[in-house]
Amino acid sequence: MSYTAPVKDMMFNIQHLANLEQVAQMPGFEDAGLETAQAVLEECAKLTGGVIAPLNVEGDRNPSSWKDGVVTATPGFKEAYKQFAEGGWQGLQHPADWGGQGLPKTIGAACGEMVNSANMSFALCPLLTDGAIAALLTAGSDELKTIYLEKLVSGEWTGTMNLTEPQAGSDLAAVRTRAEPQPDGTYKVFGTKIFITWGEHNMADNIVHLVLARVQGAPEGVKGISLFVCPKFMVKPDGSLGDRNDVHCVSIEHKMGIKASPTAVLQFGDHGGAVGYLVGQENRGLEYMFIMMNAARYGVGVQGIAIAERAYQKAVTFAKDRVQSRPVDGSLPSSGPIIHHPDVKRMLMTMRAYTEGCRAMASTAAAAYDAAHHHPDAETRKQNQAFYEYLVPLVKGYSTEMSLEVTSLGVQVHGGMGFIEETGAAQYYRDAKILTIYEGTTAIQANDLVGRKTSRDGGQTPKAICAQIETTEAALTASGSADALAVAKRLKAARLALLDVVAFVAGNTKASPNAVFAGSVPYLMLAGNVVAGWQMARALLVAQDMVAKGDDVPFAKAKIVTARFYADHILTKAAGLRDSIVEGSDCVTAMALEAF
Repeated sequence: MSYTAPVKDMMFNIQHLANLEQVAQMPGFEDAGLETAQAVLEECAKLTGGVIAPLNVEGDRNPSSWKDGVVTATPGFKEAYKQFAEGGWQGLQHPADWGGQGLPKTIGAACGEMVNSANMSFALCPLLTDGAIAALLTAGSDELKTIYLEKLVSGEWTGTMNLTEPQAGSDLAAVRTRAEPQPDGTYKVFGTKIFITWGEHNMADNIVHLVLARVQGAPEGVKGISLFVCPKFMVKPDGSLGDRNDVHCVSIEHKMGIKASPTAVLQFGDHGGAVGYLVGQENRGLEYMFIMMNAARYGVGVQGIAIAERAYQKAVTFAKDRVQSRPVDGSLPSSGPIIHHPDVKRMLMTMRAYTEGCRAMASTAAAAYDAAHHHPDAETRKQNQAFYEYLVPLVKGYSTEMSLEVTSLGVQVHGGMGFIEETGAAQYYRDAKILTIYEGTTAIQANDLVGRKTSRDGGQTPKAICAQIETTEAALTASGSADALAVAKRLKAARLALLDVVAFVAGNTKASPNAVFAGSVPYLMLAGNVVAGWQMARALLVAQDMVAKGDDVPFAKAKIVTARFYADHILTKAAGLRDSIVEGSDCVTAMALEAF
Protein backbone atom coordinates (compact mmCIF):
# COMPACT_ATOMS: atom_id res chain seq x y z
CA MET A 1 0.00 0.00 0.00
CA SER A 2 1.41 3.40 -0.99
CA TYR A 3 0.01 5.18 2.08
CA THR A 4 -0.71 3.88 5.56
CA ALA A 5 -2.53 6.35 7.78
CA PRO A 6 -0.66 7.05 11.06
CA VAL A 7 -3.75 6.21 13.12
CA LYS A 8 -1.79 5.40 16.27
CA ASP A 9 -0.03 8.79 16.34
CA MET A 10 -3.27 10.60 15.59
CA MET A 11 -5.06 8.79 18.40
CA PHE A 12 -2.20 9.56 20.77
CA ASN A 13 -2.63 13.29 20.03
CA ILE A 14 -6.42 13.12 20.20
CA GLN A 15 -6.35 11.35 23.57
CA HIS A 16 -3.44 12.94 25.39
CA LEU A 17 -2.80 16.36 23.85
CA ALA A 18 -6.24 17.38 22.58
CA ASN A 19 -7.95 15.61 25.53
CA LEU A 20 -10.89 14.29 23.53
CA GLU A 21 -12.59 12.99 26.67
CA GLN A 22 -13.01 16.62 27.79
CA VAL A 23 -14.34 17.57 24.36
CA ALA A 24 -16.82 14.68 24.57
CA GLN A 25 -18.32 16.22 27.72
CA MET A 26 -19.42 19.33 25.82
CA PRO A 27 -23.04 19.61 24.65
CA GLY A 28 -23.54 17.87 21.31
CA PHE A 29 -20.36 15.80 21.49
CA GLU A 30 -21.48 13.21 24.06
CA ASP A 31 -21.05 10.33 21.61
CA ALA A 32 -17.67 11.51 20.34
CA GLY A 33 -15.40 9.72 22.79
CA LEU A 34 -12.23 7.71 22.14
CA GLU A 35 -14.07 4.61 20.86
CA THR A 36 -15.89 6.70 18.26
CA ALA A 37 -12.64 8.41 17.26
CA GLN A 38 -10.84 5.07 16.87
CA ALA A 39 -13.65 3.62 14.75
CA VAL A 40 -13.92 6.71 12.52
CA LEU A 41 -10.17 6.97 11.97
CA GLU A 42 -9.87 3.28 11.10
CA GLU A 43 -12.68 3.53 8.54
CA CYS A 44 -11.15 6.65 7.06
CA ALA A 45 -7.77 4.88 6.86
CA LYS A 46 -9.37 2.09 4.79
CA LEU A 47 -10.95 4.54 2.34
CA THR A 48 -7.88 6.73 1.96
CA GLY A 49 -5.34 3.91 1.75
CA GLY A 50 -7.39 1.59 -0.45
CA VAL A 51 -9.41 3.90 -2.72
CA ILE A 52 -8.05 7.46 -2.81
CA ALA A 53 -4.26 7.00 -2.46
CA PRO A 54 -3.89 4.71 -5.51
CA LEU A 55 -5.20 7.56 -7.71
CA ASN A 56 -2.52 10.03 -6.64
CA VAL A 57 0.18 9.19 -9.19
CA GLU A 58 -2.39 8.81 -11.97
CA GLY A 59 -3.74 12.29 -11.18
CA ASP A 60 -0.25 13.75 -11.52
CA ARG A 61 0.46 11.99 -14.82
CA ASN A 62 -3.04 12.32 -16.30
CA PRO A 63 -4.49 15.53 -14.87
CA SER A 64 -8.00 16.93 -15.18
CA SER A 65 -8.66 18.20 -18.70
CA TRP A 66 -10.67 21.04 -20.29
CA LYS A 67 -12.46 20.91 -23.63
CA ASP A 68 -15.13 23.31 -24.86
CA GLY A 69 -15.89 24.55 -21.37
CA VAL A 70 -16.22 21.04 -19.91
CA VAL A 71 -13.72 19.83 -17.30
CA THR A 72 -13.24 16.09 -16.87
CA ALA A 73 -11.50 14.84 -13.74
CA THR A 74 -8.72 12.24 -13.84
CA PRO A 75 -10.12 8.73 -14.55
CA GLY A 76 -11.16 7.12 -11.26
CA PHE A 77 -11.69 10.39 -9.38
CA LYS A 78 -15.45 10.54 -9.99
CA GLU A 79 -15.96 7.01 -8.67
CA ALA A 80 -13.71 7.66 -5.64
CA TYR A 81 -15.56 10.90 -4.90
CA LYS A 82 -18.88 9.02 -5.04
CA GLN A 83 -17.57 6.61 -2.38
CA PHE A 84 -16.31 9.55 -0.31
CA ALA A 85 -19.67 11.33 -0.42
CA GLU A 86 -21.81 8.22 0.13
CA GLY A 87 -19.67 7.34 3.15
CA GLY A 88 -20.71 10.63 4.79
CA TRP A 89 -17.16 11.97 4.93
CA GLN A 90 -18.05 15.45 3.64
CA GLY A 91 -20.49 15.93 6.51
CA LEU A 92 -18.22 14.55 9.24
CA GLN A 93 -17.89 17.85 11.16
CA HIS A 94 -21.07 19.54 10.03
CA PRO A 95 -24.35 19.82 11.98
CA ALA A 96 -26.73 16.88 12.11
CA ASP A 97 -29.56 19.36 11.36
CA TRP A 98 -28.26 19.50 7.77
CA GLY A 99 -27.44 15.82 7.42
CA GLY A 100 -23.94 15.90 8.88
CA GLN A 101 -22.49 13.73 11.64
CA GLY A 102 -21.72 16.64 13.96
CA LEU A 103 -18.35 15.25 15.10
CA PRO A 104 -15.78 17.56 16.68
CA LYS A 105 -12.95 19.13 14.72
CA THR A 106 -10.60 17.16 16.98
CA ILE A 107 -11.66 14.01 15.10
CA GLY A 108 -12.42 15.63 11.74
CA ALA A 109 -8.97 17.19 11.38
CA ALA A 110 -7.29 13.77 11.60
CA CYS A 111 -9.54 12.46 8.83
CA GLY A 112 -8.75 15.57 6.79
CA GLU A 113 -5.06 14.79 7.09
CA MET A 114 -5.61 11.24 5.81
CA VAL A 115 -7.54 12.36 2.73
CA ASN A 116 -4.85 14.95 1.92
CA SER A 117 -2.00 12.49 2.46
CA ALA A 118 -3.71 10.03 0.19
CA ASN A 119 -4.33 12.49 -2.62
CA MET A 120 -4.04 16.23 -2.11
CA SER A 121 -5.53 17.15 -5.47
CA PHE A 122 -8.62 15.09 -4.66
CA ALA A 123 -8.88 16.45 -1.12
CA LEU A 124 -9.03 20.05 -2.28
CA CYS A 125 -12.56 19.54 -3.55
CA PRO A 126 -14.13 18.67 -0.15
CA LEU A 127 -11.87 21.26 1.55
CA LEU A 128 -13.42 24.07 -0.50
CA THR A 129 -16.91 22.67 0.10
CA ASP A 130 -16.24 22.81 3.85
CA GLY A 131 -15.47 26.52 3.50
CA ALA A 132 -18.69 27.20 1.58
CA ILE A 133 -20.70 25.31 4.22
CA ALA A 134 -19.05 27.34 7.02
CA ALA A 135 -19.94 30.65 5.32
CA LEU A 136 -23.56 29.67 4.67
CA LEU A 137 -24.03 28.33 8.21
CA THR A 138 -22.82 31.64 9.63
CA ALA A 139 -24.22 34.25 7.25
CA GLY A 140 -26.68 32.55 4.88
CA SER A 141 -30.42 33.28 5.04
CA ASP A 142 -32.80 30.50 6.04
CA GLU A 143 -33.80 30.24 2.38
CA LEU A 144 -30.21 29.80 1.16
CA LYS A 145 -29.52 27.28 3.90
CA THR A 146 -32.62 25.28 2.96
CA ILE A 147 -31.70 25.23 -0.73
CA TYR A 148 -27.98 24.51 -0.53
CA LEU A 149 -26.75 23.20 2.81
CA GLU A 150 -28.05 19.65 2.81
CA LYS A 151 -26.72 19.01 -0.71
CA LEU A 152 -23.32 20.47 0.19
CA VAL A 153 -23.08 18.57 3.48
CA SER A 154 -23.93 15.29 1.73
CA GLY A 155 -21.27 15.97 -0.92
CA GLU A 156 -23.92 15.70 -3.64
CA TRP A 157 -22.95 19.25 -4.62
CA THR A 158 -19.54 20.88 -4.16
CA GLY A 159 -18.56 24.44 -3.24
CA THR A 160 -15.93 26.96 -4.34
CA MET A 161 -14.42 30.24 -3.18
CA ASN A 162 -14.20 32.97 -5.83
CA LEU A 163 -11.95 35.76 -4.60
CA THR A 164 -9.05 36.24 -6.97
CA GLU A 165 -9.15 38.29 -10.18
CA PRO A 166 -6.38 39.06 -12.68
CA GLN A 167 -5.67 42.40 -10.98
CA ALA A 168 -6.74 41.37 -7.45
CA GLY A 169 -4.70 38.61 -5.86
CA SER A 170 -4.06 39.06 -2.16
CA ASP A 171 -5.30 42.67 -2.39
CA LEU A 172 -9.06 42.17 -2.38
CA ALA A 173 -9.64 45.92 -2.33
CA ALA A 174 -8.97 45.71 -6.09
CA VAL A 175 -11.93 43.36 -6.81
CA ARG A 176 -13.89 44.58 -9.87
CA THR A 177 -16.53 41.88 -10.36
CA ARG A 178 -19.85 43.72 -10.15
CA ALA A 179 -23.33 42.74 -9.00
CA GLU A 180 -26.45 44.55 -10.26
CA PRO A 181 -29.61 44.36 -8.10
CA GLN A 182 -32.71 42.96 -9.86
CA PRO A 183 -36.40 43.67 -9.13
CA ASP A 184 -36.91 40.08 -7.86
CA GLY A 185 -34.26 40.48 -5.13
CA THR A 186 -31.54 38.57 -7.01
CA TYR A 187 -28.43 40.11 -8.56
CA LYS A 188 -26.77 39.85 -11.96
CA VAL A 189 -23.06 39.14 -11.56
CA PHE A 190 -20.43 40.14 -14.17
CA GLY A 191 -16.67 39.55 -14.03
CA THR A 192 -13.70 37.19 -14.25
CA LYS A 193 -12.39 35.03 -11.39
CA ILE A 194 -9.08 33.16 -11.62
CA PHE A 195 -7.37 30.41 -9.61
CA ILE A 196 -10.71 28.80 -8.71
CA THR A 197 -9.91 25.36 -7.33
CA TRP A 198 -12.32 22.69 -8.60
CA GLY A 199 -14.24 25.57 -10.21
CA GLU A 200 -15.54 23.23 -12.90
CA HIS A 201 -15.64 19.42 -12.95
CA ASN A 202 -17.76 16.34 -13.58
CA MET A 203 -17.67 14.76 -10.10
CA ALA A 204 -20.86 16.32 -8.70
CA ASP A 205 -24.26 17.35 -10.09
CA ASN A 206 -23.90 21.02 -9.15
CA ILE A 207 -21.22 23.47 -8.05
CA VAL A 208 -22.10 26.25 -5.61
CA HIS A 209 -19.83 29.23 -6.25
CA LEU A 210 -19.39 31.76 -3.45
CA VAL A 211 -18.35 34.95 -5.21
CA LEU A 212 -16.99 38.31 -4.03
CA ALA A 213 -18.39 41.23 -6.02
CA ARG A 214 -19.28 44.92 -5.71
CA VAL A 215 -22.83 46.16 -5.78
CA GLN A 216 -23.24 49.32 -7.84
CA GLY A 217 -22.63 52.39 -5.71
CA ALA A 218 -20.75 50.46 -2.99
CA PRO A 219 -17.86 52.14 -1.12
CA GLU A 220 -14.36 51.78 -2.55
CA GLY A 221 -11.91 49.24 -1.17
CA VAL A 222 -12.70 46.24 1.01
CA LYS A 223 -15.64 47.99 2.69
CA GLY A 224 -17.65 47.76 -0.54
CA ILE A 225 -17.40 44.00 -1.19
CA SER A 226 -20.41 41.68 -0.96
CA LEU A 227 -20.69 37.88 -1.08
CA PHE A 228 -23.00 36.01 -3.45
CA VAL A 229 -24.07 32.44 -4.14
CA CYS A 230 -23.89 31.73 -7.87
CA PRO A 231 -24.80 28.09 -8.59
CA LYS A 232 -23.57 26.36 -11.75
CA PHE A 233 -27.16 25.15 -12.28
CA MET A 234 -30.20 27.01 -11.05
CA VAL A 235 -32.23 25.21 -8.39
CA LYS A 236 -35.99 24.82 -8.88
CA PRO A 237 -38.47 25.28 -6.00
CA ASP A 238 -38.70 21.49 -5.59
CA GLY A 239 -34.90 21.22 -5.20
CA SER A 240 -34.24 19.72 -8.63
CA LEU A 241 -31.76 21.30 -11.02
CA GLY A 242 -32.89 23.72 -13.72
CA ASP A 243 -31.11 25.77 -16.37
CA ARG A 244 -27.37 26.41 -16.51
CA ASN A 245 -26.43 29.69 -14.87
CA ASP A 246 -24.31 32.21 -16.77
CA VAL A 247 -20.99 31.11 -15.28
CA HIS A 248 -18.57 29.26 -17.52
CA CYS A 249 -15.07 27.84 -17.31
CA VAL A 250 -13.01 29.36 -20.14
CA SER A 251 -9.74 27.58 -19.28
CA ILE A 252 -7.81 25.70 -16.61
CA GLU A 253 -4.22 26.36 -15.51
CA HIS A 254 -1.15 24.24 -16.21
CA LYS A 255 0.62 23.98 -12.88
CA MET A 256 3.78 22.90 -11.11
CA GLY A 257 1.85 20.57 -8.76
CA ILE A 258 -1.64 19.48 -7.62
CA LYS A 259 -2.19 18.80 -11.30
CA ALA A 260 -5.30 16.65 -10.94
CA SER A 261 -7.11 19.52 -9.21
CA PRO A 262 -8.55 21.76 -11.96
CA THR A 263 -7.72 25.42 -11.31
CA ALA A 264 -10.34 27.27 -13.32
CA VAL A 265 -10.75 30.66 -14.92
CA LEU A 266 -14.48 31.41 -14.50
CA GLN A 267 -16.37 33.97 -16.53
CA PHE A 268 -19.52 35.36 -14.95
CA GLY A 269 -22.14 37.14 -17.04
CA ASP A 270 -20.94 36.83 -20.63
CA HIS A 271 -24.48 35.93 -21.71
CA GLY A 272 -26.61 38.46 -19.88
CA GLY A 273 -25.44 38.07 -16.28
CA ALA A 274 -25.01 35.23 -13.81
CA VAL A 275 -27.81 35.00 -11.24
CA GLY A 276 -26.43 35.64 -7.75
CA TYR A 277 -28.06 35.50 -4.33
CA LEU A 278 -26.78 37.84 -1.63
CA VAL A 279 -25.25 36.17 1.42
CA GLY A 280 -26.04 38.19 4.55
CA GLN A 281 -25.88 41.95 4.04
CA GLU A 282 -24.38 44.08 1.29
CA ASN A 283 -20.81 45.30 1.83
CA ARG A 284 -20.06 42.67 4.51
CA GLY A 285 -18.69 40.13 2.04
CA LEU A 286 -15.12 40.22 3.25
CA GLU A 287 -16.24 39.49 6.81
CA TYR A 288 -18.17 36.43 5.59
CA MET A 289 -15.37 35.34 3.28
CA PHE A 290 -13.00 35.32 6.23
CA ILE A 291 -15.19 32.62 7.77
CA MET A 292 -14.40 30.50 4.72
CA MET A 293 -10.79 31.61 4.71
CA ASN A 294 -10.16 30.71 8.36
CA ALA A 295 -11.70 27.28 7.85
CA ALA A 296 -9.60 26.82 4.73
CA ARG A 297 -6.39 28.19 6.32
CA TYR A 298 -6.47 25.60 9.06
CA GLY A 299 -7.23 22.99 6.39
CA VAL A 300 -4.22 24.05 4.29
CA GLY A 301 -1.99 23.74 7.37
CA VAL A 302 -3.25 20.17 7.72
CA GLN A 303 -2.38 19.67 4.04
CA GLY A 304 1.22 20.59 4.89
CA ILE A 305 1.29 17.93 7.62
CA ALA A 306 -0.35 15.45 5.26
CA ILE A 307 2.10 15.85 2.40
CA ALA A 308 5.01 15.75 4.86
CA GLU A 309 3.74 12.43 6.25
CA ARG A 310 3.42 10.98 2.75
CA ALA A 311 6.94 12.10 1.86
CA TYR A 312 8.29 10.66 5.12
CA GLN A 313 6.68 7.26 4.55
CA LYS A 314 8.09 7.05 1.05
CA ALA A 315 11.57 8.12 2.18
CA VAL A 316 11.65 5.52 4.99
CA THR A 317 10.63 2.73 2.60
CA PHE A 318 13.33 3.75 0.12
CA ALA A 319 16.01 4.10 2.83
CA LYS A 320 15.32 0.57 4.07
CA ASP A 321 15.51 -0.89 0.55
CA ARG A 322 18.31 1.07 -1.13
CA VAL A 323 21.70 -0.60 -0.66
CA GLN A 324 24.63 1.79 -0.96
CA SER A 325 27.99 2.00 0.83
CA ARG A 326 29.33 0.35 3.97
CA PRO A 327 28.23 2.06 7.25
CA VAL A 328 30.90 4.40 8.71
CA ASP A 329 30.94 2.52 12.03
CA GLY A 330 31.71 -0.80 10.33
CA SER A 331 28.53 -2.36 11.74
CA LEU A 332 27.99 -4.25 8.48
CA PRO A 333 30.67 -6.22 6.62
CA SER A 334 29.73 -4.69 3.28
CA SER A 335 27.31 -2.24 1.66
CA GLY A 336 23.92 -2.05 3.37
CA PRO A 337 20.62 -0.16 3.28
CA ILE A 338 21.21 3.59 3.46
CA ILE A 339 19.10 3.88 6.62
CA HIS A 340 22.26 2.73 8.45
CA HIS A 341 24.03 6.02 7.56
CA PRO A 342 23.89 8.74 10.24
CA ASP A 343 23.05 11.53 7.82
CA VAL A 344 20.16 9.58 6.34
CA LYS A 345 18.88 8.98 9.86
CA ARG A 346 19.26 12.74 10.52
CA MET A 347 17.13 13.53 7.47
CA LEU A 348 14.47 10.96 8.38
CA MET A 349 14.37 12.14 12.00
CA THR A 350 14.02 15.75 10.83
CA MET A 351 11.11 14.75 8.59
CA ARG A 352 9.48 12.76 11.38
CA ALA A 353 9.95 15.35 14.13
CA TYR A 354 8.62 18.23 12.04
CA THR A 355 5.58 16.21 10.96
CA GLU A 356 4.71 14.91 14.41
CA GLY A 357 5.28 18.34 16.00
CA CYS A 358 2.95 20.07 13.55
CA ARG A 359 0.36 17.28 13.82
CA ALA A 360 0.37 17.68 17.60
CA MET A 361 -0.02 21.47 17.26
CA ALA A 362 -2.91 21.12 14.79
CA SER A 363 -4.66 18.57 17.02
CA THR A 364 -4.38 20.87 20.03
CA ALA A 365 -5.73 23.76 17.94
CA ALA A 366 -8.69 21.64 16.82
CA ALA A 367 -9.62 20.91 20.43
CA ALA A 368 -9.48 24.65 21.19
CA TYR A 369 -11.83 25.28 18.24
CA ASP A 370 -14.29 22.73 19.63
CA ALA A 371 -14.17 24.33 23.09
CA ALA A 372 -14.53 27.82 21.60
CA HIS A 373 -17.75 26.80 19.88
CA HIS A 374 -19.30 24.25 22.25
CA HIS A 375 -18.07 24.74 25.82
CA PRO A 376 -20.93 25.72 28.15
CA ASP A 377 -18.84 28.37 29.98
CA ALA A 378 -18.56 31.75 28.19
CA GLU A 379 -15.14 32.64 29.60
CA THR A 380 -13.72 29.26 28.58
CA ARG A 381 -15.11 29.76 25.07
CA LYS A 382 -13.48 33.18 24.90
CA GLN A 383 -10.06 31.90 26.02
CA ASN A 384 -10.13 28.99 23.60
CA GLN A 385 -11.18 31.26 20.74
CA ALA A 386 -8.18 33.53 21.38
CA PHE A 387 -5.86 30.50 21.56
CA TYR A 388 -7.29 29.02 18.36
CA GLU A 389 -7.09 32.29 16.45
CA TYR A 390 -3.45 32.71 17.44
CA LEU A 391 -2.68 29.17 16.29
CA VAL A 392 -4.40 29.38 12.86
CA PRO A 393 -1.55 31.36 11.20
CA LEU A 394 0.96 29.03 12.88
CA VAL A 395 -0.81 25.88 11.69
CA LYS A 396 -1.13 27.36 8.20
CA GLY A 397 2.22 29.16 7.94
CA TYR A 398 4.63 26.99 9.91
CA SER A 399 3.20 23.62 8.82
CA THR A 400 3.28 24.52 5.13
CA GLU A 401 6.79 25.99 5.22
CA MET A 402 7.77 22.87 7.12
CA SER A 403 6.30 20.70 4.38
CA LEU A 404 8.65 22.25 1.82
CA GLU A 405 11.67 21.30 3.91
CA VAL A 406 10.33 17.81 4.57
CA THR A 407 9.38 17.03 0.96
CA SER A 408 12.74 18.41 -0.18
CA LEU A 409 14.48 16.08 2.27
CA GLY A 410 12.33 13.28 0.88
CA VAL A 411 13.83 13.91 -2.56
CA GLN A 412 17.31 14.11 -1.00
CA VAL A 413 16.96 10.73 0.72
CA HIS A 414 16.21 9.22 -2.69
CA GLY A 415 19.35 10.84 -4.12
CA GLY A 416 19.44 10.98 -7.92
CA MET A 417 16.36 8.77 -8.09
CA GLY A 418 14.45 11.45 -6.21
CA PHE A 419 14.97 13.80 -9.15
CA ILE A 420 13.44 11.20 -11.45
CA GLU A 421 9.67 11.52 -11.65
CA GLU A 422 8.96 7.79 -11.67
CA THR A 423 9.89 7.34 -8.00
CA GLY A 424 7.14 9.77 -6.93
CA ALA A 425 9.22 11.72 -4.39
CA ALA A 426 9.31 14.75 -6.69
CA GLN A 427 5.52 14.95 -6.85
CA TYR A 428 5.26 15.61 -3.12
CA TYR A 429 7.86 18.38 -3.42
CA ARG A 430 5.98 19.97 -6.32
CA ASP A 431 2.58 19.58 -4.68
CA ALA A 432 3.80 21.12 -1.41
CA LYS A 433 4.86 24.46 -2.91
CA ILE A 434 1.34 25.80 -3.41
CA LEU A 435 0.59 25.37 0.30
CA THR A 436 2.70 28.38 1.30
CA ILE A 437 0.89 30.52 -1.29
CA TYR A 438 -2.86 29.87 -1.49
CA GLU A 439 -5.35 30.91 1.19
CA GLY A 440 -2.97 33.70 2.10
CA THR A 441 0.80 33.51 1.65
CA THR A 442 3.12 32.93 4.60
CA ALA A 443 3.71 36.70 4.72
CA ILE A 444 -0.04 37.35 4.94
CA GLN A 445 -0.33 34.84 7.79
CA ALA A 446 2.58 36.64 9.46
CA ASN A 447 0.92 40.04 8.98
CA ASP A 448 -2.19 38.64 10.67
CA LEU A 449 -0.06 37.27 13.51
CA VAL A 450 1.63 40.63 14.04
CA GLY A 451 -1.39 42.89 13.63
CA ARG A 452 -4.52 41.14 14.84
CA LYS A 453 -2.98 38.51 17.09
CA THR A 454 -0.08 40.27 18.84
CA SER A 455 0.03 44.07 18.55
CA ARG A 456 -3.68 44.74 19.03
CA ASP A 457 -3.73 43.62 22.69
CA GLY A 458 -0.06 43.97 23.55
CA GLY A 459 0.69 40.29 23.03
CA GLN A 460 -1.62 38.96 25.75
CA THR A 461 -2.35 35.66 23.98
CA PRO A 462 1.25 34.62 23.21
CA LYS A 463 2.23 35.66 26.76
CA ALA A 464 -0.54 33.43 28.14
CA ILE A 465 0.70 30.57 25.94
CA CYS A 466 4.24 31.11 27.26
CA ALA A 467 2.87 30.85 30.82
CA GLN A 468 1.41 27.44 29.91
CA ILE A 469 4.73 26.42 28.37
CA GLU A 470 6.48 27.33 31.61
CA THR A 471 4.16 24.92 33.45
CA THR A 472 5.24 22.16 31.05
CA GLU A 473 8.89 23.04 31.69
CA ALA A 474 8.27 22.57 35.44
CA ALA A 475 6.70 19.15 34.80
CA LEU A 476 9.70 18.14 32.66
CA THR A 477 12.11 19.23 35.40
CA ALA A 478 10.09 17.40 38.05
CA SER A 479 10.23 14.25 35.91
CA GLY A 480 13.98 14.29 36.24
CA SER A 481 14.80 11.93 33.34
CA ALA A 482 17.74 12.86 31.13
CA ASP A 483 15.46 13.34 28.11
CA ALA A 484 12.96 15.46 30.04
CA LEU A 485 15.69 17.69 31.50
CA ALA A 486 17.28 18.17 28.08
CA VAL A 487 13.92 19.11 26.52
CA ALA A 488 13.13 21.45 29.43
CA LYS A 489 16.40 23.31 28.82
CA ARG A 490 15.68 23.76 25.09
CA LEU A 491 12.03 24.66 25.66
CA LYS A 492 12.90 27.34 28.22
CA ALA A 493 15.42 28.97 25.88
CA ALA A 494 12.88 28.91 23.03
CA ARG A 495 10.13 30.36 25.24
CA LEU A 496 12.35 33.23 26.37
CA ALA A 497 13.27 33.93 22.75
CA LEU A 498 9.55 34.05 21.85
CA LEU A 499 8.77 36.40 24.75
CA ASP A 500 11.53 38.77 23.61
CA VAL A 501 10.07 38.84 20.10
CA VAL A 502 6.51 39.33 21.33
CA ALA A 503 7.68 42.33 23.39
CA PHE A 504 9.52 43.72 20.35
CA VAL A 505 6.49 43.29 18.07
CA ALA A 506 3.95 44.66 20.56
CA GLY A 507 6.20 47.61 21.42
CA ASN A 508 7.26 48.68 17.93
CA THR A 509 4.48 47.93 15.39
CA LYS A 510 3.10 51.49 15.44
CA ALA A 511 6.36 53.38 15.88
CA SER A 512 8.58 51.28 13.58
CA PRO A 513 6.31 49.21 11.30
CA ASN A 514 9.05 48.40 8.77
CA ALA A 515 11.30 47.03 11.52
CA VAL A 516 8.54 44.76 12.85
CA PHE A 517 7.22 43.54 9.52
CA ALA A 518 10.74 42.84 8.27
CA GLY A 519 10.74 40.10 10.88
CA SER A 520 7.09 39.07 10.62
CA VAL A 521 7.67 35.74 8.84
CA PRO A 522 10.61 34.84 11.11
CA TYR A 523 8.29 35.64 14.07
CA LEU A 524 5.67 33.26 12.67
CA MET A 525 8.31 30.56 12.17
CA LEU A 526 9.59 31.08 15.70
CA ALA A 527 6.10 30.94 17.24
CA GLY A 528 5.19 27.84 15.23
CA ASN A 529 8.45 26.16 16.19
CA VAL A 530 7.93 26.88 19.89
CA VAL A 531 4.27 25.83 20.03
CA ALA A 532 4.96 22.60 18.10
CA GLY A 533 7.99 21.97 20.34
CA TRP A 534 5.82 22.54 23.41
CA GLN A 535 3.38 19.89 22.19
CA MET A 536 6.25 17.45 21.65
CA ALA A 537 7.41 18.16 25.19
CA ARG A 538 3.92 17.37 26.49
CA ALA A 539 3.98 14.21 24.35
CA LEU A 540 7.30 13.18 25.92
CA LEU A 541 5.80 13.36 29.42
CA VAL A 542 2.88 11.15 28.38
CA ALA A 543 5.20 8.71 26.59
CA GLN A 544 7.41 8.38 29.70
CA ASP A 545 4.34 7.40 31.72
CA MET A 546 3.41 4.85 29.06
CA VAL A 547 6.85 3.25 29.27
CA ALA A 548 6.60 3.12 33.07
CA LYS A 549 3.21 1.37 32.78
CA GLY A 550 4.37 -0.98 30.03
CA ASP A 551 1.78 0.52 27.65
CA ASP A 552 2.80 0.21 23.96
CA VAL A 553 6.46 0.62 24.87
CA PRO A 554 7.95 0.63 21.32
CA PHE A 555 5.62 3.47 20.25
CA ALA A 556 6.26 5.41 23.46
CA LYS A 557 10.04 5.06 23.22
CA ALA A 558 9.95 6.26 19.60
CA LYS A 559 7.90 9.28 20.71
CA ILE A 560 10.48 10.13 23.39
CA VAL A 561 13.34 9.95 20.87
CA THR A 562 11.40 12.09 18.38
CA ALA A 563 10.58 14.72 21.04
CA ARG A 564 14.23 14.85 22.12
CA PHE A 565 15.31 15.22 18.49
CA TYR A 566 12.81 18.05 17.97
CA ALA A 567 14.21 19.86 21.01
CA ASP A 568 17.89 19.39 20.11
CA HIS A 569 17.67 20.00 16.36
CA ILE A 570 14.61 22.21 15.71
CA LEU A 571 13.80 24.14 18.90
CA THR A 572 17.42 25.26 18.99
CA LYS A 573 16.73 27.50 15.96
CA ALA A 574 14.65 29.78 18.19
CA ALA A 575 17.53 31.86 19.51
CA GLY A 576 18.85 32.64 16.04
CA LEU A 577 15.38 33.68 14.85
CA ARG A 578 15.05 35.92 17.90
CA ASP A 579 18.32 37.66 17.07
CA SER A 580 17.41 38.19 13.43
CA ILE A 581 14.03 39.74 14.39
CA VAL A 582 15.01 41.91 17.35
CA GLU A 583 18.52 42.91 16.27
CA GLY A 584 18.58 42.41 12.52
CA SER A 585 15.66 44.44 11.20
CA ASP A 586 17.59 47.50 9.95
CA CYS A 587 19.60 45.70 7.30
CA VAL A 588 16.42 44.19 5.73
CA THR A 589 15.28 47.58 4.43
CA ALA A 590 18.61 49.44 4.30
CA MET A 591 19.48 48.65 0.67
CA ALA A 592 18.73 51.49 -1.79
CA LEU A 593 16.06 50.35 -4.28
CA GLU A 594 18.27 51.11 -7.28
CA ALA A 595 20.96 48.81 -5.82
CA PHE A 596 18.76 45.72 -6.19
